[in-house]
Amino acid sequence: MKYRLMDLLACPICKCFPLELHVLRTRRIEAELKPVKCEVYCGYASKRLEELVGPTCSECWQVEIVDGLLFCGNCGRWYPIEGEIPRMLPDNLRDRNDDLRFLATWRSRIPEKILKEGKPFSLVTG
Repeated sequence: MKYRLMDLLACPICKCFPLELHVLRTRRIEAELKPVKCEVYCGYASKRLEELVGPTCSECWQVEIVDGLLFCGNCGRWYPIEGEIPRMLPDNLRDRNDDLRFLATWRSRIPEKILKEGKPFSLVTG
């Protein structure tokens, strides 16, 4: 997943924007294309564009998020990013076992609030 996607993603349940991004694993890539600039929110800097001192587009475009987590601070839902793909499904289409496996795998790098109180599944509520 490109950081650029953070400029477009909102929580599919409550429509909150922007989401919090927790990067767990990245890989560097050779960017041959001209970077597309964000319009409202820079996921790489985790700031709205008007808060940025200088653009970091060329750096951002060379990083691919392999594994991570998107969190909605409004409704408390979290969405895994696995194999560079954000999995933003509604609660009834999510696989409980896959979600719990993801949380357990990355437990040491995920904020405690998500591990204990995240929706639809957490390590406490299962």
